[in-house]
Amino acid sequence: MEGKKALGGRIWIQGSKNAALPILAACMLIPGKCVLRGCPDITDIDCMCNLLKSTGATVTTVPDTAVVEVDTRSVREHRLPEKYVSAMRSSVVMMGAMLGRLGEVCVNYPGGCVIGERPIDLHLYGLEKLGAQIWIEENHIHAYADELKGAVIDFPFSSVGATQNVILAAVTAQGRTVIKNAAKEPEVIELCKFLNMAGARIDYSGTLLKSGRIVIQGVELSRLHEVVYDVISDRIVAGTYLFATLAAGGEITLENVPIGQLDSICDTIRQMGAVITVDTDQNEMTINASDRDKIENIPYIETNVYPDFPTDLQSPLLVAACMAKGRLAVREKIFSSRFRIVEELRRMGAEIVVERDTAVVTGGRELEGRTVIARELRGGAALVIAGLCASGITTVADSGYIRRGYQDIVRDFTELGARISYAG
Repeated sequence: MEGKKALGGRIWIQGSKNAALPILAACMLIPGKCVLRGCPDITDIDCMCNLLKSTGATVTTVPDTAVVEVDTRSVREHRLPEKYVSAMRSSVVMMGAMLGRLGEVCVNYPGGCVIGERPIDLHLYGLEKLGAQIWIEENHIHAYADELKGAVIDFPFSSVGATQNVILAAVTAQGRTVIKNAAKEPEVIELCKFLNMAGARIDYSGTLLKSGRIVIQGVELSRLHEVVYDVISDRIVAGTYLFATLAAGGEITLENVPIGQLDSICDTIRQMGAVITVDTDQNEMTINASDRDKIENIPYIETNVYPDFPTDLQSPLLVAACMAKGRLAVREKIFSSRFRIVEELRRMGAEIVVERDTAVVTGGRELEGRTVIARELRGGAALVIAGLCASGITTVADSGYIRRGYQDIVRDFTELGARISYAG
């Protein structure tokens, strides 16, 4: 890509990766055909579809429609292939769904992006509380249950994946399950909505959700039925393009935006001097960062669980901070190794100092084009943003990480006027 060109135009925001993946896993619980509309065409979705196929399910992707059909009537196999599990951490939520459907699962430790310690202890704790027997042989996790039974599960801290795994297992467990300190992310709510549409009995409403509680009354597997479901749009992809405009300048409009999920992101961007306008009737959002004299860093921000500032947008924020005036301190409270992008940004001329869990950015320095390496999904997208801001040519290597979460980042930025293409 060749940088130093302001962005402008309109783009459509794809369906949510983090919502679609657990919902695809949830299809395992429904002995019939489910249809998901708005599924993003990304490699993580391909990986989850392959996991479903490995169990005996039939998965059909309708070309150019963002529709995925899953028929699980022929599911038999409880062992999940290592090559798919090791490629994607979200594969761990298959454990709860497989226990609920077959009463048994064998899986190796999940993979994905290297962004710090991501233990699955809470997942295993929750499933054991529901009655699963779990043992580990070498790198494989075996779980078995004659019958899952409802329980009170009090997580020591909020975990999206562990909450989703327990929900999936508890849906067909005997009796009542109460999850305390449950994650409140929109992707958790979407999973509950999908399962309730299919006949589950999950209460996450009102004061229950505000207090971090989800109550599940188990139902017979035979009560769950086929569903046609629309996947919500991706708040992290939307946030990526908002921060790209804050960094590179210009004015863009995002279509199909999950407006209510972007409050903390929009608050930060407004504080840094850009103008955001929202059209709730059309689900559109416009950001104007054309006046570069007004773009200034705020003193401090920290990542945290929803509804606070998301860790997945910490890297794009770092790039925007490089281009703004003044200094910004970013504290990372979720993952221990999410500053891996800093080394690459320094090579481009950024001034960033990292001390333990905090990165301090001194903005206003010129970035220069380089060949940089994507080491994980969101950091890879942020390096593309850095290239759009830098003088000269920037090449992002190992860009396959980006395809795990973005349908076509080159196409999107091209539509916004960027000078960008795939190499080779």
